[in-house]
Amino acid sequence: MEYPLSKKIGIVSGGQLCKMMILEAKKMGFYVAVLDPDPHCPASSICDKHILGNFPEKPFFGDTAAYLELAEQVDVVTFDFEHIDVAALREVAKIRPVYPSPESLAIIQNKLTQKQTLQKNGAAVPEFMEVCGIEEIRAAGEKFGYPLMLKATTGGYDGKGNYTVKSAADVEGGFAALGGGKIQLMAERYVDFDREISVLACRSIAGEIAIYPIGQNRHHEEILRETAVPADISESAKNAAITLAHQVMEIFQGVGIFCVEMFLHRDNTVSVNEIAPRPHNSGHYTIEGCFTSQFEQHIRAIAGLPLGDCGLIMPAVMQNVLGEDGHAGPTLVAGASDVLEIPGAYLHMYGKIETRPKRKMGHITALGATIEEATERAAKAKAALKVISK
Repeated sequence: MEYPLSKKIGIVSGGQLCKMMILEAKKMGFYVAVLDPDPHCPASSICDKHILGNFPEKPFFGDTAAYLELAEQVDVVTFDFEHIDVAALREVAKIRPVYPSPESLAIIQNKLTQKQTLQKNGAAVPEFMEVCGIEEIRAAGEKFGYPLMLKATTGGYDGKGNYTVKSAADVEGGFAALGGGKIQLMAERYVDFDREISVLACRSIAGEIAIYPIGQNRHHEEILRETAVPADISESAKNAAITLAHQVMEIFQGVGIFCVEMFLHRDNTVSVNEIAPRPHNSGHYTIEGCFTSQFEQHIRAIAGLPLGDCGLIMPAVMQNVLGEDGHAGPTLVAGASDVLEIPGAYLHMYGKIETRPKRKMGHITALGATIEEATERAAKAKAALKVISK
């Protein structure tokens, strides 16, 4: 297969995922244009073209002309963030291929329609229902029991948009915390899971599907803190997760990387928690840990190239680097030299010029001959590094 070195890729959102996509795209000779309203977004320093646009409502909404400007300058369009303007992407799709498709994004970016689509097509999901007010949340509590997961159907990430309703007395607090009726909500049965896992799956334009080694995730305050690969799960659980990931990719006919976040239940069954139709934080370990990173794989898929080898080179542990509590302002990274002295440890800082508490500022990946060695190295590196304000 031949492709022109001048092939042009457009990416909506210039965040850290976009930056890592560009680094891989450049290895293969692609031109990359980015649409992002922030002139200092992480991708701004390395993209070939940065379109700022005019977004009067909120980032990535309200300026279809900027999307079309991006489309006119490239051959194919993708995105690194699902909370973007589907209507604008549908206009782009009239003149350029968009992967994943605007239709699949429209379903996935709303957690309620995402779960409804999965359920309709036979994919395992926790029980859920739409709730429109306090009385319906109470009804969900009577149906599912407490604790109960209350979720905003759109816009949530890194713990934002979720609320654990601990008891009937906590219903009003949960309702108020998630907009008090201003946004659409859903309630979900709380899953007493054994562990949280994620499966990265990539589908090519031709329909080829590649599955990465399963990651075991650790969250705190509903923010991903660590991913360890390979996950410490049984062979039957592994097979069930891979089968479910294949099912998800066929349901959405996705092109590119999808991350399927799953619950591993205590009876060794799995269900879908959420889907991200893009490279994902829990897949950062693939940069050093796999023969083909999730970012290279995504570029291969949307460019119509063969998919690469997903195999794990060595056990890997990824630790997110968050802004320290009590620090907000210009970014200062302390302890980088100590991290880089650790064998098998790799540091990735995203170039965000402003830090704030619990903002994802970078990540560390540590490799080891065993998962225990990788875990020890990652913990040592994480303890050495602090992101504070100047």
